[in-house]
Amino acid sequence: MGRTKKAYKNLEFLNSPAARTIRMVCEYEEPRQRFKEQNVHDTVVLFGSARTLPREIALQQFEAAEAALADGSGSEEAVVMAKGKLASSRYYEDARVLARKMTDWSLSRESDRDYLICTGGGPGIMEAGNRGAADVEGGRSVGLGISLPFEEDVNEYVTEELAFEFHYFFTRKLWFMYMAKALVVFPGGFGTLDELMELLTLVQTQKISKPLPIVLFGKEYWQSVINFQAMVEWGTISAKDLDLFLFTDDVNEAVNYMIKHLVEAEEQ
Repeated sequence: MGRTKKAYKNLEFLNSPAARTIRMVCEYEEPRQRFKEQNVHDTVVLFGSARTLPREIALQQFEAAEAALADGSGSEEAVVMAKGKLASSRYYEDARVLARKMTDWSLSRESDRDYLICTGGGPGIMEAGNRGAADVEGGRSVGLGISLPFEEDVNEYVTEELAFEFHYFFTRKLWFMYMAKALVVFPGGFGTLDELMELLTLVQTQKISKPLPIVLFGKEYWQSVINFQAMVEWGTISAKDLDLFLFTDDVNEAVNYMIKHLVEAEEQ
């Protein structure tokens, strides 16, 4: 009958509901070992929409939509959507510049402590963050991908040794938060809101006690999507909770804010 298969080589078992806990542990331990091997301890995390396009692509789509409307094959709705994509493409460009500036600052210091850009590894804002890090010679970045039916593998700008694909959202979010020393949240959808609210909850309740500068990038978007002041007025959060983050539309302000807090934290 041949040799009996060892449990840890039994793929049918390892992929079964009974082995779910083992898979969870793997999504904790394998990244931990890889981060250790790659000497990654500190990250600057970028959250944001996977749907945000680079300006050149958004402009091409807008021009194509206008041309289709003119020749009768398109629609006003398509033009409006393409116009919105073109307007939001500024956030792709801002995320790329911000990631480049933070990476350049980290590599230019006389310090053994490196701050790597970390994103969800997908397209949109995530791609922009990894791309900005790759724009700097010697720049590395992390991509914590998630297996979804409508997304492919991690984007091409993630450092190969630091590209991950998670199955469980909660283990992925653990690694976002565990090494994060600063976070920037760009306009995004349900996933970005989920990450933002969990982040703010952990900081507010002091489950995260380390200094952690948080930037909400895109004032108009965030102040129209979430009325934090109304939450204060209703008494569901405190006025001091509004000090947990910085609203800005300016890349340099965001970069300077994070660097100031990172340096102060190192000196403590």
